[in-house]
Amino acid sequence: MTTWIIVLALVGVGVAWTFNRVIALRHRAGAAWSDIDVQLKRRWDLVPALVSAVKGYTTHESETLEQVVSARQRAMATADTGSVAARGQEELSLATAANTLVAVVEDYPDLKANEHFLELQKSLVQVEDTLQAARRYYNAVVRDYNVMIASFPTLLIAGPFRWGPLEFFQIDSDERAAPAVEL
Repeated sequence: MTTWIIVLALVGVGVAWTFNRVIALRHRAGAAWSDIDVQLKRRWDLVPALVSAVKGYTTHESETLEQVVSARQRAMATADTGSVAARGQEELSLATAANTLVAVVEDYPDLKANEHFLELQKSLVQVEDTLQAARRYYNAVVRDYNVMIASFPTLLIAGPFRWGPLEFFQIDSDERAAPAVEL
């Protein structure tokens, strides 16, 4: 009789320990996503300032400016309604448009030398670096969580609680490709 009690106690401790590990990973993934969200919002806040700084110097770049503003609006629209994958796609579009805007500056030496623009450009680079680090951390936590709920014996607990895999915040295959260089 006491053997069964010890076995049940050990099983109960194992289930509780596993349950708590999965919950901790879910919360860590939520916190990591929150960090990504903060950086995305910082990027959104920088875009209007970049557009207005460039707008004052450029007269022939209205299409580029419109693309940046449109990409920002789409990214903001998917913030509350889109999946992680959809959000990643829209954020990639915004990053590409912002990088195009910064590349346009090369044709405007006065703007390149403008202190306000240089500060905005530096801030954008900082945000992108921090966002990349946050994305790596989030994806590592999601990987750990997904492996855990797919592994035995955790999968026996994950099923009844309907814990499914989380989505990675992935980059598009276009972003993985080497950039084209024209000479």
